[in-house]
Amino acid sequence: QVRLVESGGGLVQAGGSLRLSCAASALIFGAYGVGWFRQAPGKEREFVASITASGYNTDYADSAKGRFTISRDNAKNTAYLQLNSLKPEDTAVYYCAADVGYRGSRAELYAYWGQGTQVTVSS
Repeated sequence: QVRLVESGGGLVQAGGSLRLSCAASALIFGAYGVGWFRQAPGKEREFVASITASGYNTDYADSAKGRFTISRDNAKNTAYLQLNSLKPEDTAVYYCAADVGYRGSRAELYAYWGQGTQVTVSS
């Protein structure tokens, strides 16, 4: 069983930045691929970014490219999502997900999910 806990969300003005963290309880976190997803009110959950277990490969949604950066520190059992140049349309609950291997943007393939952290961007 893997427990994921997100943190780092909050209220920020448009153009600002936040760094989200996803702390994992897995003993071998380095074996798990990680994805970040978000869900805005009234909208479906959408893919934001993903990273392989080693951290060597990443993937981003078009809306995240050039503004968001996914990374991980396996020694700290933590993955990160750096959010820069935030826009009001980035307002959502952000979730991290993990699974053994790499699941990319396929939310339905991730076995473990955090509880989410709220990001609110004011205009």
